[in-house]
Amino acid sequence: MYVQPMELVFLLLFLPDTHSVKNTLTYFFTTSSGLQTIPEFTTIAVVDGVQVGYCDSNNRTAQPKVDWITKFTDDDPQHLEWNTQGCRDVCDESKALIEDLNQHFNQSGGVHILQEFYGCEVDDKTEELHGFDRYSYDGEDFTTFDLRTLTWAYTEKAATFQTKWERLYSEVEVNNNFLKTICPQWLKSYMDYGRSYLQRKVPPSVSLLQKSPSSSVSCHATGFYPDRATMFWRKDEEELHEDVDHGEILPNHDGTFQMRVDLKLSLLLHEDWSRYECVFQLSGLEDDIITKLDKGAVRSNGERHINTTLLIVMMFFLVLILIAAAGFMFYKKKTAPVGSFELFERLNSET
Repeated sequence: MYVQPMELVFLLLFLPDTHSVKNTLTYFFTTSSGLQTIPEFTTIAVVDGVQVGYCDSNNRTAQPKVDWITKFTDDDPQHLEWNTQGCRDVCDESKALIEDLNQHFNQSGGVHILQEFYGCEVDDKTEELHGFDRYSYDGEDFTTFDLRTLTWAYTEKAATFQTKWERLYSEVEVNNNFLKTICPQWLKSYMDYGRSYLQRKVPPSVSLLQKSPSSSVSCHATGFYPDRATMFWRKDEEELHEDVDHGEILPNHDGTFQMRVDLKLSLLLHEDWSRYECVFQLSGLEDDIITKLDKGAVRSNGERHINTTLLIVMMFFLVLILIAAAGFMFYKKKTAPVGSFELFERLNSET
């Protein structure tokens, strides 16, 4: 059937939004040797960038970190018990693994770190599944599990440990079952309990910052959620790709996020400032947040430099006054009649 161009336009206008979102459940396992200030083993459970659970080798108990996970575990206590037992099992296995790696690579001392990145990603529209299990050792990639072929891929360093790995640590069937079945089920349950929190849309506070008059202007957005956001500079409605520096999206302590994008001012004429804008776009929000480049709105460290200088001057004069006072007291003590200074101190202490 042939569709007229105008009919096609109307079809596109009235078709439902099929934009999909990929939700993730990720476990970060960290095992260390040679460190006394932190637990030997820690695990952090994260759903869509939000920490929802924690366990370490000191407490060996799974702990919910958000209210809606607490509600879920209250409704299903067995789930918390399963996670606690899982934490203990992985803790013991990871500590044995890092000890074997230390011996294998003849590392009798020093600090060594083993990390595992484990979980699943599910498309909420198509239900397409992506499972992952990756290890790193001392900051370098080590092994990666391929869920399609159910095999491990090894780096050159890890290949020397391959025989022992496949004999003791491979756990292909365990990974296959967890990543394809258990992980997606848990993720769905977590999303059901935390959907209102995880799918909320929080706009940021946007500021223009500058360290010094000659440095770049940083457009800084903080306090937004989720982390599916973009930010850029544009001139005369055209996005800029040169003389800009994009920072990464970073987490805040309260579960929100922050990001920045810098604009270099080296070739920018002051009379052209009004032609520049910082644009912030957040997934799920219709309107962009636009901040015009206005010198009056740029916050700099200039005032703080002045205050710091003034403080240094005041401290300098305070030190001079204290030195002068000490000198005067020393002079009075030397020139006062015998016993008069001691009498003054005793009377002063008594009052």
